[in-house]
Amino acid sequence: MRSAPTILHLDMDAFFASAEQASKPSLRGKAVVVGGLGPRGVVATASYEARVFGVRSAMPMAQARRLAPNAAYLAPRFSLYRSISDRVMALLRALSPLVEPLSLDEAFVDLEAGGVAWDTASARRAGERLREDIRAVTGLTGSVGLAASKMLAKIASEEAKPDGLVLITPGTERELLAPMPVRTLPGVGPATGDHLRRAGITTVGELAGAGVDELVRLVGKAHGQALHAMALAHDERPVVAERETKSVSVEDTYDVDIHDRVRIRMEVQRLADRCVRRLRAGGHSGRTIQLKVRRYDFSTLTRSETLRGPTDDPAVVQEAAARLLEGVDTTGGVRLLGVGVSGLADFTQEDLFAQAAQATQEVRATEEARPAAHTGPAAEEAEAGAAEVAHRSLPGREPAVERPVRRWTAGHDVRHATHGHGWVQGSGLGRVTVRFETPYSPVPGRVRTFAVDDADLEPADPLPLVPEPEPEAEGSEPSASGPPVPEPPERGASERDAAGRELPEPSGPGSSGARPHGARPHGAGPHGPAAHGPAAGGSGPERPAA
Repeated sequence: MRSAPTILHLDMDAFFASAEQASKPSLRGKAVVVGGLGPRGVVATASYEARVFGVRSAMPMAQARRLAPNAAYLAPRFSLYRSISDRVMALLRALSPLVEPLSLDEAFVDLEAGGVAWDTASARRAGERLREDIRAVTGLTGSVGLAASKMLAKIASEEAKPDGLVLITPGTERELLAPMPVRTLPGVGPATGDHLRRAGITTVGELAGAGVDELVRLVGKAHGQALHAMALAHDERPVVAERETKSVSVEDTYDVDIHDRVRIRMEVQRLADRCVRRLRAGGHSGRTIQLKVRRYDFSTLTRSETLRGPTDDPAVVQEAAARLLEGVDTTGGVRLLGVGVSGLADFTQEDLFAQAAQATQEVRATEEARPAAHTGPAAEEAEAGAAEVAHRSLPGREPAVERPVRRWTAGHDVRHATHGHGWVQGSGLGRVTVRFETPYSPVPGRVRTFAVDDADLEPADPLPLVPEPEPEAEGSEPSASGPPVPEPPERGASERDAAGRELPEPSGPGSSGARPHGARPHGAGPHGPAAHGPAAGGSGPERPAA
């Protein structure tokens, strides 16, 4: 291992939830939960205020709602998270050419390779400067761990949460690790942890003292040897800038089990198309098409088919996925579907395109030769639709124009022709409730309720958390005005939610003040003091938590 703590691990603090709090002044200091909002949704991230109530990532959303009924529950906005992540990763790449991203909000950095750190003091300076730059560029906070190995740097960043920096001095690693629970080590999950506990091993120190032979006997040769090395703080893994992609896949979990075979086929086709778009975005093609089906009883089936050569043609992937689906029994219903491509390459085989075109021509020829009378569910649905249109287009009546029902997702951005930028607080009963505020609003914005089909209301793109300075015209005085903000609520104005209930006036500005680096006061989250007592989207006092 190295003699200096020049491997840095950055982990943004409650990333998705913190981004939502930063972009919505009314939610700062409140409990916020981001994830799937359906009955089978899962928590992606919970703010530190929500974690006080026991809400955690990967928890079923229904359980989270029971634990924190007054929290704000929002659907994720991945376009916003990606834009913030791009800025953070750019800061990391300015430090070193060796940056190993693990996710949108987490990465390893080899500071020594970038020449910005060579000893303990320079590594600490680099870490503190990075935290300052992240706050200035994104308005968010991140926790930094510095150590001589990747494993220890990640452990250090966990100890630094939230909004802190922990540096593990070389030579003190085993002393630091000894009292920690075995679950601290990477690769030790609930099953392995329980197995070791039954053998009387609960801490990393006891794991190191057990000896490699005993660990091999308990958990197997490969895992046992790796655990013993980690318990002794041995980790020689380098920071790898480019990690090879093994496969690309997409999947959806449905709020209600799908029973209709026609709809299942349509969902598989849609997933295949999404998978190919992601495949092409990464500059890949693949040979093996995979289908995943989770049935009503939670049994999961996987099927795969290997083509003659790699492809990124959506028609080819859709055809293969459809063939795989034919061999799966979906009786009883389906709760999850997924399509993936593996055996990746950076080229395609042209004859596969010809194969797809030929198959399409054959299908068209078959349809043209087919008799006019059709039977089956799809034909019945088409006939019923035609009859409905004919009914609505009777002589003397204006032809009906079908307007799609607009869906407004909680937490997503909207813009109103009169009131400006806002976000959806909720919708139902044919109405949608919007709070009009931006990341730059000095106080929580006003709340308005509209019909779901209001022509003045439309979806909008997220605003950056930190406004980008506008170029000044030559010879003009610098402008002191910031981005436009919504007007404060009118005095005496009555505001109502989607159910028609009158809403209380906003209590005041959210707290977003920065605090000294390394300071971790009790009851403070990344965006200021926690709200005390239950409130709309509020929580009790906060405790720092990883």
